[in-house]
Amino acid sequence: MLITDYPALDHPFELHVPDTFDGRKTLEELAIRQDFLVSVVALGNAATGSKRLVPRRTDSIGPGDDLVIIGREVNVRRLAEIMGWQIKDGLDYFADEFARTNAGLVETVVSPRSELIGKTLSEAGFQEQYRVNPIAVYTGGRVYYSGLKHVRLNMGDAILLQGPWDRFHRLRNQPQPRALTFASPLEGEILRPEKAKLAVLWLAVALAQIIFFKMQLSVALMSGALGMIITGVLTVDEAYHSVDWMTVFLLAGLIPLGFAFEQTGTAAYIAKSILVIIGEVQPIVLLAVVGVMTSFFTLVISNVGATVLLVPLCMNMALMAGGDPRMAALVVGLSASNTFVLPTHQVNALIMRPGGYRTVDYAKAGAVMTVIFLAVMLTVIYLFYGIQ
Repeated sequence: MLITDYPALDHPFELHVPDTFDGRKTLEELAIRQDFLVSVVALGNAATGSKRLVPRRTDSIGPGDDLVIIGREVNVRRLAEIMGWQIKDGLDYFADEFARTNAGLVETVVSPRSELIGKTLSEAGFQEQYRVNPIAVYTGGRVYYSGLKHVRLNMGDAILLQGPWDRFHRLRNQPQPRALTFASPLEGEILRPEKAKLAVLWLAVALAQIIFFKMQLSVALMSGALGMIITGVLTVDEAYHSVDWMTVFLLAGLIPLGFAFEQTGTAAYIAKSILVIIGEVQPIVLLAVVGVMTSFFTLVISNVGATVLLVPLCMNMALMAGGDPRMAALVVGLSASNTFVLPTHQVNALIMRPGGYRTVDYAKAGAVMTVIFLAVMLTVIYLFYGIQ
């Protein structure tokens, strides 16, 4: 199943218990999950500053408390109406803990040889051991939203969980045999603030090798990454999984394409053909053509390759048109960074996977940015350098 296949779930709702609420009652006494088919995933009190992100059935709710509930909106509103609780407009007291970057829902599957097979969540002490909230269990072709502690688990059953991303990452990185297999992708990452000083140290070591010892960038950064692994800043598996292999293969394909584009003379042929087409034009128009041409080439070959190829060519174009060759070289150097339209530039490729962007996303936003880039560059040249 997918997370979207659980119809009885909506976004988290934060509720406030007014001072008029009668006494304190435990979650078991209130029977919220059983009667309303919703899950209480956080309890707290703003006055005392207390927060519990994995509530137990013995935890109590009283006047002034805040709680976060996951379930269908109609069920949450019915609960609030019957209990006399107030539904807030959005997440307030628990806004940070339930931000998408910090926590979310994931679907897990009971693994073969899992310690959970044949047990209920209550018998396995699930919440105490894993410190996440079970929201629903899919077993025998049916989804259970209540009575989860009595459902006996089998291999292949799906459990929908809510919790912080770093906790899910730690569960996934447990040694084999794992009790749960993650069926949905995880966001976020494991945070180790106690390792921050070591990480900064190894970054400084890598930079020092580049600046003072003139070591190759790749070797220096690799030594810094190796130092982080040795000192426990991250594990080998974490380092391996952090590599965006889609970006690696994208750049690996672009490198030979760029070489072929240059060495076969295709790039030079295109540039000379453009010269023939535009003929004799004013210097500012020629610079605009140079900027557009350079922006195109940087989408196909590297910005360094585009600069090396086009600087002498465009300087000759400027001389033949009676313009300043230095301005042509300047436009080529600036336009070589005008690479917003496609994820083919290294910087664009690096953020493609983490941001979840598609090629069409780059085209939509990048086309506008490219035009603005060229317009600003040519306007400044026109105003400050007197190019007509």
